[in-house]
Amino acid sequence: MTGAKLIVIYPRPTDIEAFNKCYQEEHVPMAVENLAGKTKIVATKVIGSPQGIPPFHVMVEVYFPSIEALESCAASEGGKKTLAHAVSISTGGSPIFLVAEEQVHNFTQPPAPILETMR
Repeated sequence: MTGAKLIVIYPRPTDIEAFNKCYQEEHVPMAVENLAGKTKIVATKVIGSPQGIPPFHVMVEVYFPSIEALESCAASEGGKKTLAHAVSISTGGSPIFLVAEEQVHNFTQPPAPILETMR
């Protein structure tokens, strides 16, 4: 069985401090309470980009044991409420929602440098 995840990418907010406060104090507890079937939530804060100011602020991955579990969660009242809240707190524009299957590559030794594998 392949795991699935919902990915939410928040654009850079108009007020970063206000977004961070709302996200931590309101949205995360709501997600923990309402997203039935999740196995973990991983949030990644974007801190920079070689191209300058990054267009995105936070990327969130909500893991589920299957695509069916993800779909069931998204269709539930708690899922709908949490997704709507994600949109309402995203002051830099609408967040991007993606559904993905996870493919994990485990290594017993460090992988070869990328340039060596491209030869």
